[in-house]
Amino acid sequence: MAERNNFRQAVIVQIQVCKLKRLYMNCFSTKATYRIYLEQPARATQCAARLFRADREFTIGYTTGMPETIGIYGGTFDPPHLGHLVLAAEALPQFRLTRLLWVLSPEPPHKTDRTLTPLPQRLEMLRRAIADNPDFELSTVEIDRTGPHYMLDTLHLLGNQFPTAELVLLIGADSLRDLPGWHRPQEILSACHSLGVMRRPNTALEIDTLERSLPGLRAKLRFMEAPLLEISSRTIRSRIAKGGPYRYYLPASVYQYIEQEKLYR
Repeated sequence: MAERNNFRQAVIVQIQVCKLKRLYMNCFSTKATYRIYLEQPARATQCAARLFRADREFTIGYTTGMPETIGIYGGTFDPPHLGHLVLAAEALPQFRLTRLLWVLSPEPPHKTDRTLTPLPQRLEMLRRAIADNPDFELSTVEIDRTGPHYMLDTLHLLGNQFPTAELVLLIGADSLRDLPGWHRPQEILSACHSLGVMRRPNTALEIDTLERSLPGLRAKLRFMEAPLLEISSRTIRSRIAKGGPYRYYLPASVYQYIEQEKLYR
């Protein structure tokens, strides 16, 4: 009892000092009993404490063996829009992610058909887009190294950075279809714990065909039901270039930055 009370007081003090929004808690019973995972204490205190109240009884257990589950969401984000954010927000509970890393790709090998917006401007837009969600984090793992920027190398680097974490690579249904053509796709399967596929409603996938190309793929697949949002970065760029309306496709801060920098004109 004394250990529990001391630990509880320490957490309260940390929250008061840091003034952070919430403490990561995982509900595992119907009696409002919670387990607080402290594999990474700094991470634990980063998240919110709205459930941690003095008038509620808690059973507190902590462990050094429970891995994080980290989502990896890569892209050029040119620009980042509400569709990106909705999909990422849906992925958090559906895949039970403890956090989601947004991996900005400077020059993806498969996107050579157009000139990308300069990296510093895409980086600033992405920072603004995810700034108000403590579960979203910007990763510079691809920015910090020279190209070519292959996903396999990114997963290896993140695996070294988070050696005890389970990495969930988030991809769309179109990317899943194209996966056999990626750089060393069989090794990608080995480098991640699972593939989180963000499938749109009524999307057909030939899983048997993909399994024949990539043995073991089926066992790695986890599907997320995503709302149908017909928003794409390409459409937004086109609207801006043509002088069309686009404001409500984007977070306000990103819209303001595009207007300020006169991007995509």
